[in-house]
Amino acid sequence: MSWSHRPNMVRIFALLFSLAAITVTPAYAEGVEKAYVDNNRPLITGSAYRYNGPAIQRIEYDSIARFGPFRVLDTHRVALLDITDERSPGQFVAMMQAFPDLRVLEMIECPGTFDDRANLRLGRLIRAAGLRTHVPREGSVRSGAVELFFAGVTHKIEVGAEFAVHAWQDDDGREATAYAATSPEHLKYLAYYEEMGFGAREAQAFYAMTNSVPHEQALWLNAQEMQRWIRPTDTPQLAYLDLGALLQ
Repeated sequence: MSWSHRPNMVRIFALLFSLAAITVTPAYAEGVEKAYVDNNRPLITGSAYRYNGPAIQRIEYDSIARFGPFRVLDTHRVALLDITDERSPGQFVAMMQAFPDLRVLEMIECPGTFDDRANLRLGRLIRAAGLRTHVPREGSVRSGAVELFFAGVTHKIEVGAEFAVHAWQDDDGREATAYAATSPEHLKYLAYYEEMGFGAREAQAFYAMTNSVPHEQALWLNAQEMQRWIRPTDTPQLAYLDLGALLQ
């Protein structure tokens, strides 16, 4: 699911979506962080990412630190509340260095990514850190953020959570169906899914499902529908390696 083209209007709207700008270095802020959650399910447009439109609801979270789209809720829990981009892997590593006891990634408002290669690196970092992923009942996980959900060593979805997938589109406007099945553009996703615990057939089936919907539309999945793609995974040995090495 690659969405690297970035319309200016999309970027402006995405910035308005979050109260805090994404930064490379941690921005410590005592008090309340605010996230916005869409209550509608419009078609998702734009070639940079997958994003829900207006009609937003304000939700408040107490946080002790901010690292780009990540909000550290306490010493064991961190929330993802925004779009990821090319800076997110570095921000994640900085966060884990500052808060090494983090164990759970709460996926609250996760619209997708501006940089898909960086997003896959981020997913591998999440797995290497041994974090569990949790989508609460108000959680919304869309587009490239779905890859991050699978990165957890275990996965929990509450009834009421929602997910959205659709076909990726490259910088030239070509969608996934324009590429041969054996092209590197496809194989990198299949390899990632298998790293995250999918069998080869399961990876093919899930990937085919995501690409069955045009890029400018979305296939919405509820908690029960997404649950069937979850497979048990064990905490990998990578969890004890140097996270910084995975940035290379």
